[in-house]
Amino acid sequence: MESMLNNLSKNEFVSVCVQDPRVVKDGLLHTHIDYEICLHTNSMCFRRKTSCVRRRYSEFVWLRHCLEQNALILDLPKLPPWNPFFSLRNTKQLLQRMKGMQEFLELVLREPLFLSDSRLHLFLQSDLSITRMERCALGKTMYTVAEAIQRSSSGFISRLEDKGCDSDSESCSSSLSCGLSVDTSSRGSRLTFLESSDREPELFPCLSDAPLTAP
Repeated sequence: MESMLNNLSKNEFVSVCVQDPRVVKDGLLHTHIDYEICLHTNSMCFRRKTSCVRRRYSEFVWLRHCLEQNALILDLPKLPPWNPFFSLRNTKQLLQRMKGMQEFLELVLREPLFLSDSRLHLFLQSDLSITRMERCALGKTMYTVAEAIQRSSSGFISRLEDKGCDSDSESCSSSLSCGLSVDTSSRGSRLTFLESSDREPELFPCLSDAPLTAP
């Protein structure tokens, strides 16, 4: 049995790509650049085997801060440094940043300890903003981490908010019985760093049997 599990783990792969930079307007005067993160895997650690989401640099910074809280003695990979003069028109800067962000994710995805953090999975496979990822990881939303990932891009959260429902409101409970799905439309929430709740067994079946320890 043990040899079978070892063979399965050897055949697992996780491929991630940072691509397709895009300028997004934040009103009349401000803009930011976001990037498409595409993930393809056969690993049991991921509920969705293929996914694409868009994230901006500040969300990468938030993710690294979250992982740093659980890194213990592990060396956390670095991100490309923040550049106040960064420009989409500067091809060299753009390619360097995308390469650095992709290398960061590749190194993170090789470490089992980081794979147990639900915020990493929400970052990679949901459309939730930073605030919602934090609340979801802490169990303060009406949907679980697994639901947020599995039903991403289906408009559930948007429709819930259109009805004036808050994630902590009892009046929203009836909405869950309607079979609606999970997603979000808002972005750019301010950075607030909170600790993650325990990992979710349904989301991380390969990690649910025993706690992880640093190698």
